[in-house]
Amino acid sequence: MSVIVAPLIVAGITTALAIVITIVDAIVNNYGEVEIDINNGKRVLKVKGGAPLLTTLSSEGIFVPSACGGRGSCGACKVRVLSDVGSYLPTEIPYMSKEEIAKNIRLSCQIKVKKPIKIELPEELFNIRKFKGIVESLKDVTYDIKEVRIRLVEPPEINFKAGQYAQLVIPPYENIKEPTQRAYSISSPPSDKNHVEFLIRLVPGGIATTYVHKYMKEGDVVELVGPFGDFYMRDTDADMIMVAGGSGMAPIKSILLDMYERGITHRRVWYFFGARSGRDLYYVELFRELEQKWPNFKFIPALSEPRPEDNWTGEVGLITVVLERYLENVIPKEGPKEGYLCGSPGMINACVQVFEKFGIKDVYYDKFA
Repeated sequence: MSVIVAPLIVAGITTALAIVITIVDAIVNNYGEVEIDINNGKRVLKVKGGAPLLTTLSSEGIFVPSACGGRGSCGACKVRVLSDVGSYLPTEIPYMSKEEIAKNIRLSCQIKVKKPIKIELPEELFNIRKFKGIVESLKDVTYDIKEVRIRLVEPPEINFKAGQYAQLVIPPYENIKEPTQRAYSISSPPSDKNHVEFLIRLVPGGIATTYVHKYMKEGDVVELVGPFGDFYMRDTDADMIMVAGGSGMAPIKSILLDMYERGITHRRVWYFFGARSGRDLYYVELFRELEQKWPNFKFIPALSEPRPEDNWTGEVGLITVVLERYLENVIPKEGPKEGYLCGSPGMINACVQVFEKFGIKDVYYDKFA
């Protein structure tokens, strides 16, 4: 008899504890209605407390940029907090400078709205929109990069600067229970207001990239939020030296097509694209055609590990090595120059060092999270 009773007692205690924990959690974490004061009363929100500031603002139609979808791994969702929300969390510190800490800049995905809070946001964030669109085409441009073209339907048009990005909303699938968002640079030019195009590389284990490469289909209805970002062409006459690798092609492609369409062809532009082997190269014909039409534009693809079957006759080596060689021997040294970089943190940091060696200080970049 005791063999039967004992498990029943344990089960009863476990159930009772679960009920108590649920009740306590509901009481302790029931923050009720909380007020968010934005920009000294310019906008005041009444919201349900308890959720992170990032998602709370999003639910009210205010979209703070977040390249990682709120995981605390990109450091993009910074807001200035004007009231006490507690000490900095260890997850915030790596993304903060001393100046930002002095101004009480916080990661909105890491602080929860538990009591009335005052914050400061850039006015341009109020123009960020959520869009609904239809996947018009999916195309493999390499073995691990897809070109995703989305036709906007609600609203049907988007205004953005070439080089900016949008956050693609990934729906639940498999073991992913909640929607998530990831940031991708827009690769289409701003002149096509009815579409956005992304170049999405498959990252092993990536929630968003796995969905795009294995589950997304033409005709699917998708949501995206944007535009975001300050990676765009500066309005100067300086020579532009652009470097990208992999899906870092996206914002560069948008900027270059936009420049050509708008007749900004007096500026000298060198575009270095780094790849491992021939199978990692794409859009080569597009940029070769652009070279023919735009004399001041030069496209320099380079392979770091060309294979015999590539029959490669172009530049060989790490893209930073090729970049340094061109700055030393090919690119005219006179006149101001600007750097535009998109890719991995390692690639960008290495390119910045090369630029510094040649006295190029105006460098703009879009660093992958």
